[in-house]
Amino acid sequence: MIGIDTNVLVRFLVDEDERQNAAARGFLTGRTPEDPAFLSAVALAETVWVLRKRMEYPMPAIVAMLRGLMSADSLIVEHTEELDALINGDDERVEDLADHLIAWSSLKAGCRTTVTFDRTAAKSVPGMELLP
Repeated sequence: MIGIDTNVLVRFLVDEDERQNAAARGFLTGRTPEDPAFLSAVALAETVWVLRKRMEYPMPAIVAMLRGLMSADSLIVEHTEELDALINGDDERVEDLADHLIAWSSLKAGCRTTVTFDRTAAKSVPGMELLP
């Protein structure tokens, strides 16, 4: 298994640099179920942020990209089950993907909760609570 960085994933998804897009596509299409690529929660959160904030992609397009990535049998996506439940809900929730990934990682590590000063996250992200 080989991990992929945010910039490789973005270049795979977005054809703005022909050489890097070709290299990323070649690498990812060369993966197999026996030798998959790994997409970490950090790289995933960064990718969503870059697509949304820097490249101004609409959330439905980003969600469609995520669904495509998750359906690839040659790509292991961290927190697949939780992410699947999130993206099959309201597209607006994906905008808080980083908060969800933080909460999921904390829960997986055995934490009871994740404290935050972000009132919105405390109300909308399961596993997060407001630190008064």
